[in-house]
Amino acid sequence: MSTSKRLSSLMSTSKVIHFDETSKFIIMSDCHRGEGNWSDNFSNNQSLFFTALDYYYKRDFTYVELGDGDELWENRKMKNIIKNHSDAFWLMSLFYREGRLHLIYGNHDIVKRNPRYIQKTCNSFYCDSSNSKRALFPGIKITEGLILQYRNTNDKILLAHGHQGDFINDELWMLSRFLVRYLWKPLELIGIQDPTSTSGNSEKKNYIEKNMISWVKNTKHMLIAGHTHVPAFPKVGEPLYFNDGCCVHPRCITGIEIANGSIALVKWSIMTRPDRVLYIGRKVLEGPVELTDYFMK
Repeated sequence: MSTSKRLSSLMSTSKVIHFDETSKFIIMSDCHRGEGNWSDNFSNNQSLFFTALDYYYKRDFTYVELGDGDELWENRKMKNIIKNHSDAFWLMSLFYREGRLHLIYGNHDIVKRNPRYIQKTCNSFYCDSSNSKRALFPGIKITEGLILQYRNTNDKILLAHGHQGDFINDELWMLSRFLVRYLWKPLELIGIQDPTSTSGNSEKKNYIEKNMISWVKNTKHMLIAGHTHVPAFPKVGEPLYFNDGCCVHPRCITGIEIANGSIALVKWSIMTRPDRVLYIGRKVLEGPVELTDYFMK
């Protein structure tokens, strides 16, 4: 099925969340949390992720994880991922407890669409600091899409991972998972790139973006996606395709904030003060731009 049909289907079936200028969202994707081994691309950025998420938690943001949060193509067991990144999952559980967490699945964690899988793996986790089992995401529903509807204008924003219509990662995801798990994962050690990945593959990225932008032009809806690992933030008057980037950039993580009726692209990275002290800081890369500036065009 084409990208257009897949996204239109999500637009007609996804849950709608109404928001206004008092609402605050942080949207991130493509964490690819792994088991803490050599192939865990998230490990280098786990401190950045935890610091950023702690910042948003304390400021009453809602966290939306836009797919591929966990690397379940290379890794078989969700419990091992949770164990190795228990601090991140603990913080996410606080968001969930307060009704401020929405998880969307992507191609690399597509198994989360199975409610029985989620019930088995995500209800609780073992907390090392307290030496006890704690609630994680009991009863959570992980979906393929989510719609934010702005009360001021009634315009809708579709949130989706972005693999929809990417044939090898959508229709053939089981074959792709097999190849990644048993062929490309070990070959990464000698520098051979996984051909199913859009990261570092500009031709594939451009093709996927072209299809998503085409859907935006035809439907006039705003789309926020991930999948390509490359941030996108259009100017007012351009097609409303946004991309939050990823959490496995070599030296930073990126995300999209919606707050005070505006939208912005932000980066979290290790920064240096004038006295050469290192710290983790937030930088606005694009925006903020008022949503009404986009919707009224």
